[in-house]
Amino acid sequence: MKIAFVVFNGLTTLDFIGIYDPLTRLKTMGFMPDLEWDICAYTDIVKDDRGLIMVPTAIQEPLQSYDVLVVPGGYGTRTLIHDNNFIEWIQTAEPCKLKVSVCTGALLLGAAGFLKGKRATTHPSALQELTPFCQTVLENRIVDEGNIITAGGVSSGIDEGLYVVERLAGAEARSKIAKQMDYPYTLRPESVAQ
Repeated sequence: MKIAFVVFNGLTTLDFIGIYDPLTRLKTMGFMPDLEWDICAYTDIVKDDRGLIMVPTAIQEPLQSYDVLVVPGGYGTRTLIHDNNFIEWIQTAEPCKLKVSVCTGALLLGAAGFLKGKRATTHPSALQELTPFCQTVLENRIVDEGNIITAGGVSSGIDEGLYVVERLAGAEARSKIAKQMDYPYTLRPESVAQ
C-alpha cells in the first residue's frame, strides 16, 4: 500500500502531522511492513502558515499510482481552490481507493470534484465554504463515505488518523498505535457519520 501525503504553501502543519503520525506507525510498528508513502507537493519547497519549511519527496508527480490520498487543510486552501493547475494535479488522484482530508483539505477535494453527491465535513469556520462542493455538510468530527473520509478542524486529524488505521489494519493496530502515541483515543460513535 502506498500513501500520498499532499503538502502545500499555507497548510496547517498539525493537519498534516496529526494524520501522518498514526498512519506511518502502521509501518514503523510492524502492522503493515510494506507500507510506503511520499510527501507530495506542486512546488519544490513548501512553507506552512507559520513559516515552517518542508521539502517534499515527490513534486508535481501524478497521484494515480497511490492507494490513499491524504490532503490537510490550512488557509492556503482558499487560494488553491481557484488554482486550476493545482486542482488538475489533485484530480490525478481519481483512481486512489481512499481519499482523506483534514480540516479545509475538504475544500481541495471538493474543488477537484471528489465530493459530488457526498456528505463531508471541515473546520467549523469553513462549513459554508464547503457547501457548494458536496451534497451535505455535516458538523461531525469525521464523515466516512466509504472511499472518502473527511475530518473537522486541526486536532481531528489525529482522531481521523487512528480511525483510518483501524479501517486499514483493525482495532488492535489502532489501540496499540494510540497507546504508543500516548493518545487517549475515545472517538465516540456519534461523532462519526457513516
